[in-house]
Amino acid sequence: MDFRIFPPQELLQARIKLPLSKSISNRLLIINALTRGGVRPAELAECDDTRAMLRALDAPQESTIDIGAAGTAMRFLTAYFAATPGCTVTLDGTERMRRRPIAPLVDALRAIGADISYAGSEGFPPLRISGRKLQGGSVTMPATVSSQFISAMMMIAPVTEQGVEITLDGEAISTPYIRMTAELMGRMGAEVTLGNGVITVGARPYTYAPVHVEADWSAASYWYEIQALSSGFVTLDGLERQSIQGDSRVAQIFHHLGVNTEYEGEEGGTDLEATPDCSPRLIADMTDTPDLVQTVVVTCVLLNIPFRLTGTGSLRIKETDRLEALRREMLKLGTTITIEGDDTITYECDRFPITEIPEFDTYDDHRMAMSLAPAALYVPGIVIRHPEVVSKSYPGFWDDLQSAGFTIADAAAPLPSPDDCENARQ
Repeated sequence: MDFRIFPPQELLQARIKLPLSKSISNRLLIINALTRGGVRPAELAECDDTRAMLRALDAPQESTIDIGAAGTAMRFLTAYFAATPGCTVTLDGTERMRRRPIAPLVDALRAIGADISYAGSEGFPPLRISGRKLQGGSVTMPATVSSQFISAMMMIAPVTEQGVEITLDGEAISTPYIRMTAELMGRMGAEVTLGNGVITVGARPYTYAPVHVEADWSAASYWYEIQALSSGFVTLDGLERQSIQGDSRVAQIFHHLGVNTEYEGEEGGTDLEATPDCSPRLIADMTDTPDLVQTVVVTCVLLNIPFRLTGTGSLRIKETDRLEALRREMLKLGTTITIEGDDTITYECDRFPITEIPEFDTYDDHRMAMSLAPAALYVPGIVIRHPEVVSKSYPGFWDDLQSAGFTIADAAAPLPSPDDCENARQ
């Protein structure tokens, strides 16, 4: 069922318990699986990606494993099974997953002794993997494709014979995720050194230690967007100010979009406070935080704030081509954004009238659905097609939206009256 969304009839007020971080959860699951005597965290993210990881780790050592659309699981599990003696698995996924490149990781794993072959097209899943004790050694990996390739290699390095030295070719993208991996590995006893373009991981086995899973800053970004568009009252529970998540940068970015962040608010929550101070133009390098791009783009378009976002190249190979998806969906809001090559998105407040209530496509991408939903604050009655995609990272998103006063109905529900449309913010 597609959803039609209407904004709150009164001033928005919300207190939201955010989901746990899937990025931390999935890393901890791999590290714990590689740790002798390791114990899984008592609390993990409850989402499709983490469930895919759990199913795979619990699968028989000789099996075909379908990880669906979980890109993180595909990359991390490729390295994990390659470094697990005695297993023989085939890793497969959705049709989109079969078009997402994995050769840089496979090549690096083969260089340290892995037995991996392609069961379909060269350079793409599905993969046949025969696990073994890996030798380790020195490898060079492209740093401009996906930080998850690098994190996957890092996490299996402590169980190799020699450890692994990774030389990064090019300027790394999403480096906060590499730092997150190193931090979690270090908490579990690994020896990790992040140098200038070189990552060194010693052959020192993991030792178990309990590690807490933080609330998800990526999920928080949609509530920053809602606050920027509504000027209501939003409190988020579970966020950590000194977070190991790179997407905690959302607080800094949205400070320029009229939202202040106040930590340790009522009962320990994080309060988002609207201010009248918005930057006249947003210029930001999103290389380290690509998962925030959709949220920032939709917010700026609705607030009519011109922007120039660089470092967006990795969005081409996410759940969908997020650059092209954003361009298409912003047209439905009467705006034109410009994609310069693969690395830059700009908006110069080019607008034209819209003649119908937008019906947004989500492209099997959870972040498209959640970043577009708050547009209901400006155009009541928008439609989100295939809203179930949010289960990939934030299954409770629609329930939380309703708790904040939004009305969510079947897309066949009546459109808002002309008066409602006239009163919607332009």
